[in-house]
Amino acid sequence: MTGVRDESTAIWISAGTAGVNFVFTLVGLWLVERIGRRPLILGSLFGVFLSLVLLAVGFQLIAFNSPPVSVHTDYNSTSPCFSHNWCEACIEDKNCGYCYTEVGKSAVNGSCLPTTSSDTSQALIGPCNNTFLPSETIWAHGYCPTTYSWMGILGLVLYLMFFAPGMGPMPWTINSEIYPLWARSAGSSLATATNWTFNLVVSMSFLTLTETLTKYGTYWLFVGIVFLGLIFMFITVPETKGKRLEEVEELFEDPWCTRCSGESGEITVKEG
Repeated sequence: MTGVRDESTAIWISAGTAGVNFVFTLVGLWLVERIGRRPLILGSLFGVFLSLVLLAVGFQLIAFNSPPVSVHTDYNSTSPCFSHNWCEACIEDKNCGYCYTEVGKSAVNGSCLPTTSSDTSQALIGPCNNTFLPSETIWAHGYCPTTYSWMGILGLVLYLMFFAPGMGPMPWTINSEIYPLWARSAGSSLATATNWTFNLVVSMSFLTLTETLTKYGTYWLFVGIVFLGLIFMFITVPETKGKRLEEVEELFEDPWCTRCSGESGEITVKEG
């Protein structure tokens, strides 16, 4: 999606991002009892917000600086691929791909050609219609050549760096502490079911969103959702570090506004 052409490079980038996720999950374990739940989850969510902004801007720059289709040859075909004027529009059509010649870091002599659903490694017709393409001819299916690939990669790495120590484990930690004893099993079960339900919704809808809202539009939507989540967390989530379960239950008896600063006042446990 970000324009990384070499498959080996893409695999190493995927391995690197998985490694970042693992390392920074351990960072979260180290920070949780040092800075507390609330600062960690708010800092994590703010970092996720910034990384999604970077991803949205990156994909928007990729789309707005998409190389043109400068070679229009219809090959006596009625394929809709020949109606596209830009690479971005071409690759959004699953039945099309972008065929171009690379000169330096620039894509020239670009054409939008049809392909088949069974074999997307080459064009159905035209100069990219062979398995062993000439070194100067490149077939791009599902991505456009761009100099902004680094923004998508950096945005993903930053997202994992901020998500892994905070928004990854902290909701589960806080979720295990905030319920009263009589509602703990039911509350945890409902929270887990809700989490995986929305994970499924995001996974099932992501590609559809990128097709209807564009890639950058989808990430701007995520930016808006995270911003609302950040406000909600800032208002409602108290600090539970170092508090007994009975004390945590009393935290939620206070009005929301008293928790905006992370302080809930002193809690006095009555004796007798």
